[in-house]
Amino acid sequence: MISHTPKQHALELLRAMLNPQADFRAGQWEAIEAVAMQKRRALVVQRTGWGKSLVYFLATKLLREQGAGPTLLISPLLSLMRKQIEMAARIGIHAYTIHSANHEEWDSVETALKENTCDVLLISPERLNNERFLQSVLPGMAGRIGLFVVDEAHCISDWGHDFRPDYRRIVRILNMLPKSAPVLGTTATANNRVVNDIQTQLGSDLLILRGALTRESVRLQTITLANQSERLAWLVENLPKLPGSGIIYCLTVPDTERVTDWLKQKGFCAEAYHAGDDHTLDRPALEQSFLNNEVKILVATVALGMGFDKPDIGYVIHFQRPGSVVAYYQQVGRAGRAVERAYGILLIGAEDDEIQDYFINSAFPSVEIMNQILAALAKVEGLPINDILARVNVSRSMLDKALKLLEVDGAISTTFENRKTIYFRTPNPWHPDIERIEHVTNLRRAEQTQMQSYMTHTGCLMEFLQRALDDIHPQPCGRCANCRGKGLPSAVSHELVIEAENYLKGASIPISPRHMLPAGIFPDQKRKIPPELLNETGRSLCYYGDAGWGILVRAGKYEQNHFSDELVEAAACLIGEWKPEPFPVWMTAIPSHRHPTLVRCFVERLSTRLGIPFKPVLVRISDAPQQKTMQNSSMQANNVFNTIGIAGEIPNTPVLLVDDILDSGWTLTMAGWLLRSHGCGQVYPFTLAQATARNP
Repeated sequence: MISHTPKQHALELLRAMLNPQADFRAGQWEAIEAVAMQKRRALVVQRTGWGKSLVYFLATKLLREQGAGPTLLISPLLSLMRKQIEMAARIGIHAYTIHSANHEEWDSVETALKENTCDVLLISPERLNNERFLQSVLPGMAGRIGLFVVDEAHCISDWGHDFRPDYRRIVRILNMLPKSAPVLGTTATANNRVVNDIQTQLGSDLLILRGALTRESVRLQTITLANQSERLAWLVENLPKLPGSGIIYCLTVPDTERVTDWLKQKGFCAEAYHAGDDHTLDRPALEQSFLNNEVKILVATVALGMGFDKPDIGYVIHFQRPGSVVAYYQQVGRAGRAVERAYGILLIGAEDDEIQDYFINSAFPSVEIMNQILAALAKVEGLPINDILARVNVSRSMLDKALKLLEVDGAISTTFENRKTIYFRTPNPWHPDIERIEHVTNLRRAEQTQMQSYMTHTGCLMEFLQRALDDIHPQPCGRCANCRGKGLPSAVSHELVIEAENYLKGASIPISPRHMLPAGIFPDQKRKIPPELLNETGRSLCYYGDAGWGILVRAGKYEQNHFSDELVEAAACLIGEWKPEPFPVWMTAIPSHRHPTLVRCFVERLSTRLGIPFKPVLVRISDAPQQKTMQNSSMQANNVFNTIGIAGEIPNTPVLLVDDILDSGWTLTMAGWLLRSHGCGQVYPFTLAQATARNP
C-alpha cells in the first residue's frame, strides 16, 4: 500500500533497503526531494559513510514510479558498489554496469535499456570515451535519462584533489541534457573553491546541500617518527592497543609489501592491498576477507579509497603523510562509522616530501611532451600506444594522461583496429592551457604545506580538518590527542627499532626477469625473449634510500663516490643466503662512463670476498643519456642496447651480473641478452638497490 506522502513512501523504501527501524539522516530526504520531486540540479557534500548512495537509489525509484527513464550514474568506484547495488535490489531497482571486464554482458545491458527494464546504468568516466558505448549504448538513452548522477563530483573541478581528464567529458553531456532533467552530484571532499567551480559548470541554480564533516567517534593524533624502522617498531608496540580491525595507508606499493611482511613476521593478521602489477592480488577477495574480519589489517595504498565501506573499522593509521587534507580526511573517514571509539593516527616520515614531490611533478604532462606526441602522430596515419612510446621519451602512465587530455581537447581522435586503440592527429589546433596547469600545481604545493602544518598543529586536529575543508560549523572536538592532552605513546623500544632495522637490512628483493622486448628494438623479430636468452631471477639488497641499507647506498653513490665495506659484506651475505643454483662461477659489472670506478671497485672487492673471479667483459661503446632520464621501456632498452658491447671471451658458465641501482630493469635485461647471445651460461642479476616504484 502506497503511503500518503512522497516522504513517507521514501521512508518505507529506505526501511526495506536497510532495516525496519532505519530513518533518514539529516539532509537525505531534502536531497531526494530536490531531484526526484522538484527535478532540480543538486550537489550533496556530506562526510563519508553518510549514505549518498541511498539518495540516488531512492530518487531513482521515485522517478521511475513517475514514468521517468533510467538513471545514468557515473562513478570511478564500480568495483566497490556491490553492496549498494544489492540493497537497491531489495526495492526492485535493477542496476547494470558496463566496464572493460564484462564485455559478455554488454548485449544484455543494451537489451534491458531498449526494453526499459534497466533502472540504473553505472559506468566509469572512462567509458564515455569508449567507441561502442558512444555509438550503441548512449544513443539508446538520449532524451530519456531520468536522472544524471555524478559520483565523486569533485573530480569535475580543476581544483578537485583527484582531477581526471575523463570527467571533462561529463560536463559536455550535462550541457546536452534538457534543463528539466534532474542532476545529482555527490562528494565528501569539496571545499568552497571546488564547490564554486562545480556550480560554475552545473549552473547558478545548483542547489548545494552541505553537512557537518566532524567524525564524532574518531580520535586523531599525529606522531613524528622519521625513520621507517621506528615506524615499524611503533606499529608492533601499539597495534595491540587499538580496537578491532584497521587500515594502514602507505604511499607506495613496496611500502605496503614491506609493512605487511614485517607485521606477519610479528604475528599480525595483515595483507597488502594495492593496484600494482602483482596478478596474484585478488582485491575483491581481500575486501571481502576484511569485511568478514578474516583479515584484521589491510596495508593499503590509495587503491583502497573512495567508496569502500566497512562500518566497524577501529583505526586508520598513515605510515606516511598524504598529499592533502582532502585526501587525509577521506582516508581517515574509513574509521569509526559504526563504533563508539576509533583512532586516526598520522605518522610522518623523512621520505614523505620526496614522494609527494614526485606525485606533484608527474601530475601533468609537460607542454614539450604533448607537442612531441602531436608531432609523432602528424607524421603517420595513426599509431598504437607502443609505437608512440618508441618515438617519444615519455612514461606509459604519463602518455595515458597526455592522450586523454589531447583527446578531450579535440587535438587527437581514436579508432579501434585489431584489438588495439589507434590514435590520430586531427586538423584541430592545440593550445596548451599553461595557466590552468600552473594553478593546479600551485594548489598541490599549498596542500602539501597545509599537511605539514597539520603535523605540527597544537590545537584541535578535527577542527583543523574542518576549517581546511570549509566546514560550516568547525569547533573543537574534545576527543583528539591535542584536546585531551594525551594519546598513544610516540616513544618506541630501542631493541624493537634495532630489530626493525635488521629486518629492513635482511629483506632481499627479487629481480624478476623481463620476458618481452619493447616495440622497436628488433622490428623484424618477435618481441618475446627466447628462453635461452632470458636472465634468471636476481636479487637486490634493498630499496634505494630506505632505513636499512638504502641510506648507505645513497651516500655511496652521490656523496662519497665509493660503496662502503659494510655494503660489500652485506651483499656477500645476501648472495650466500640466496644460493642461486647453479652458483655463479664468475662475475661482471655494468660499465659506466660517468662513474667508471664506482661499481667496478665494489665488484672487485665483492669478487675477493666471495672468491669468484671478476671479468670486465662488458664495455661502453658510446655515450648515452643517463638511463634514469629514459621514461619508457622502448627508450630504456634502446639506450642500453646501442651503448654496451662485449670485449673479450665469454665463459660458458653461470655469471653474477652486478650493478648499483635497478630502475627500469632494461640495463640488466639487455646486458644479459648480450652475454647469453655470446655463449654465456645462466645470468644472475644483482644490484645494491632498487628504485622505489611510485604507483599506487
